[in-house]
Amino acid sequence: MDQEREESIYVRAVTKDEILLVALKLFTSKGYFKTSLIDIAEQLGLQNTSFIYHHFKDKQMMAAELYVSIFDSLSISIDEIRRKNQKSSEQLRGITDLLFRLADEAPDVIRFLFFLKLNEFLPEQKPVLDTAAFVKIFKIIQSGIRNGEIRDIDPQLINAYFFGVITHTLSSILNGALGKKADSYLSQTWLVAWQTIAKK
Repeated sequence: MDQEREESIYVRAVTKDEILLVALKLFTSKGYFKTSLIDIAEQLGLQNTSFIYHHFKDKQMMAAELYVSIFDSLSISIDEIRRKNQKSSEQLRGITDLLFRLADEAPDVIRFLFFLKLNEFLPEQKPVLDTAAFVKIFKIIQSGIRNGEIRDIDPQLINAYFFGVITHTLSSILNGALGKKADSYLSQTWLVAWQTIAKK
């Protein structure tokens, strides 16, 4: 009876959010396919995977929940940035600030957003560029072209040029090629990314 009581206390102590945080860390460091439920249980300090099954039937369910949570949060943040800023340049700067802050405060979120091949293990989810968050970014770019802030070329190319600079810098920070915190490179990265797409 004592053992059962102890186990039931342990189940309550390991929350769904704790499991998701560990899964996110392992998916983005080891890779989704190389991460097992046993790995997740070990990182949580559990003896076996039985406690995980209280919340998730498998790791794909975890990945799907992370996908929804991360992309929904990004979409909400972009809405807030758009409300506070009128010009496309200001909105894109706000999004850049957000991504660099996340790189320092929640690097695994950036790895999940930009560097995991999500379609390989979440084929039923929308591709990244079709998510609400990135559709909103695309609309910001289109608005900037119409308003004469951004060069009048294919918006998809603008998106690729701008985020090419951003994601390459974030990748170099997260893999250690750049040795300082993301915030140290924010201003310079923004300047290069914006100059790449700004109408002269």
